[in-house]
Amino acid sequence: MSATLGLGALLPGAIRASTSGPQLLTARVSDVQLAPPDYPKTQIWGYDGKMPGTLIRVKQGDRVERRFVNDLPQASSVHWHGLRINNAMDGVAGLTQDAVQPGETFDYDFTAQDAGTYWYHAHNRSMEQVARGLYGALIVEEPEPVDVDREELLILDDWLLNPETAQLDTEFETPHDRSHAGRRGNYIATNGSSGTELPVKVSERLRLRLINAANARIFELDLSGFDGWVMAYDGMPLDEPEKVEGSFLLAPGQRMDLFVDVTAVAGEVAHLVRIDDDEGFSQAAFPVAPAENSARMRETPNPLPPNPNMSVPGVQTARRFELNMEGGAMGRLQSASLNGKEMSFRELVAANQFWSFNGVVGMTDTPLAQLSSGETARVSISNDTVFPHAMHLHGMHFREILDDGELGPLRDTLLVFGGETREIAFVAGEPGKWIFHCHMLAHTSSGMATWVNVT
Repeated sequence: MSATLGLGALLPGAIRASTSGPQLLTARVSDVQLAPPDYPKTQIWGYDGKMPGTLIRVKQGDRVERRFVNDLPQASSVHWHGLRINNAMDGVAGLTQDAVQPGETFDYDFTAQDAGTYWYHAHNRSMEQVARGLYGALIVEEPEPVDVDREELLILDDWLLNPETAQLDTEFETPHDRSHAGRRGNYIATNGSSGTELPVKVSERLRLRLINAANARIFELDLSGFDGWVMAYDGMPLDEPEKVEGSFLLAPGQRMDLFVDVTAVAGEVAHLVRIDDDEGFSQAAFPVAPAENSARMRETPNPLPPNPNMSVPGVQTARRFELNMEGGAMGRLQSASLNGKEMSFRELVAANQFWSFNGVVGMTDTPLAQLSSGETARVSISNDTVFPHAMHLHGMHFREILDDGELGPLRDTLLVFGGETREIAFVAGEPGKWIFHCHMLAHTSSGMATWVNVT
């Protein structure tokens, strides 16, 4: 099975959009056919027992109400990744709410004010619970239909499976994963399937909603048999569509909306390609059938309608903050504070903690930034480690300040490679305590988390 576990998506398995989700959202243990059919089912933890969890699909401005029911053997919570909502609904156990104990419930209630591609996932013991399968997509539709023939949702993930039994490796605290790139799987799936195959027609225009739900894997992707445009990053529409020219990256926690036109001819297969070690694999296959009518290519798509109140004014005069990342294997961290005690790196290793922000391991009593709602802030992020980190800010989107002083696209998760310094600017949103952490989830659990307080 080990060879099979290294292959990309080759079989059917796409999620089809539903019009509504259940009132209850139940996290429970379930057996699903994750590996190919000739292998046993895999025991996962899934929302409503599914992999991925139940698709929640609403219109922009709709109210989302879900009673989270915890039927797991561990306490848990639900984070609504990328959504601007009330802080009490953000779902970060230990910061915005208490973890929901086994057998108990919690009511999430918020308005989906921004259209786009979002997702929800566990935010207690996240490295373990997300790796076990606790995630699903939340799609917020634009008020008016967009100009595509149809859309497809593709949730990318990798799983660390026993090659004989197809069961999850349940060692979630390994020092190697915590100190290196994070937990990386040996079996890559799309939408919880061993593969995805979606028939298309010549010249058809699709909207592909991509979500990276992996614990640590950065997906390098490309298009074959398509012309494509990036329409939105992390749910936020671009001012102008970006033509896809060559490969592109999708880091853990990031999303991307693509419009793609089928350029492959009937009888061929178009692909969303995954690139590993300079070799291409099919992450999702699209067999091409003839068009029912005469096929014609469309013009460059118009941009998606912007979400409200997303400007970032006053960048030049904004207060500035610094976030310095240190630690990890092959890093230069000599010592850092853990639970209020200064410890050597050797002592930190003994505690299975490897990373620091500004010399502190894990969440602090004082925030990285104390801000007033509506205030613009800048954060310079220096990655003084040898590993990349996908930095995710809860409850707000930011723009990167580029080298020429211009502002990049809105995002909520920024991939920062080793040795890089990047700077972001954002407007402080709803009052509350908002976590800012690495979405390589093993890194979060071993030190890479801080927070921003908004009043």
